[in-house]
Amino acid sequence: MDAPSPQLDTPKPTAVQTPLFIVINAGSGSQDADDTVDALARIFTGAGRTHTFVSPRDRETITDAARRAVGSARRCDGVVVAAGGDGTINAVAQVVLGSGCNFGVIPLGTFNLFARTHGIPLEPAAAAQVLLEHPAQPVQAGRVNDLVFLVNASLGLYSELLEDREELKAQLGRSRWVAAGSGLLSLLRQHRQLHLSIEQKGRDHFLRSPSVFVGNNRLQLQRLGLEQAPMVEQGQLIVLVVRPIGTLALLGLALRGALGRLGQSDNLDHFCVPRMRVMIRGRKRIKVAVDGEVHLLNAPLHFAVADAPLMLIKPAVQPDQEPA
Repeated sequence: MDAPSPQLDTPKPTAVQTPLFIVINAGSGSQDADDTVDALARIFTGAGRTHTFVSPRDRETITDAARRAVGSARRCDGVVVAAGGDGTINAVAQVVLGSGCNFGVIPLGTFNLFARTHGIPLEPAAAAQVLLEHPAQPVQAGRVNDLVFLVNASLGLYSELLEDREELKAQLGRSRWVAAGSGLLSLLRQHRQLHLSIEQKGRDHFLRSPSVFVGNNRLQLQRLGLEQAPMVEQGQLIVLVVRPIGTLALLGLALRGALGRLGQSDNLDHFCVPRMRVMIRGRKRIKVAVDGEVHLLNAPLHFAVADAPLMLIKPAVQPDQEPA
């Protein structure tokens, strides 16, 4: 019998004087990063809010900086804020989840799916204002093994696509057109079918698939045309399993996704689970894409809704609203 899905806590008020610890990758000294820090500093200073910017030091990662920020925030009941794209937000959330700290977001990425889903403005000044005016509310997080995911986690084709995208971005720069072009090139290649055993509700299901996608982001799933999208706010993850198909069928599947009609495809199985285990025949380790970053994880893979929610400072957004 499955354990009951975790219950999300009630909103946690954030005091006006609560210090902010903003994790931002400004260590490179780029002009854009410096300008963003200066603009945010003016907003928080003008509001009388104590704030500290935390950036990676020499040889540190964003995760290292997040650990320092969480340590400081716990000593003074502060808020940890991630300033960056979905990858940066994930890295900070990984440390914040379960720490007892409230979490804030200032989106600075390309897609910003996490921020969009939760009604957080994409303009940094407006997002900073949310931190000053709104309480923390519970938000579901997913886990795959020891990693947190806020948007999605996947293995197979999608993780290959992300690796190709990063290689192309390194050559041509970061843009939606580069992302779309790299995705098309990935789909045109031959892909190995994974031999999988998916265990859910005490039963094993054996299948072959080029890709398994586990979604935890309502907006992304809605845009793909999945009716189960609202379930990710009700203690469930949405699993998409691509059936064994050829290159042309994969291109057709991608087109359906772009048109928001993926849920109507006969080449895709999809279902909701609070947790599941995935074993891959012949693999002790496998690449898994987690919120846009590729990791090498030990098999079997254990996907689950996190036991505790992330307490996110955000506006109140109705489930049927798509944030601007």
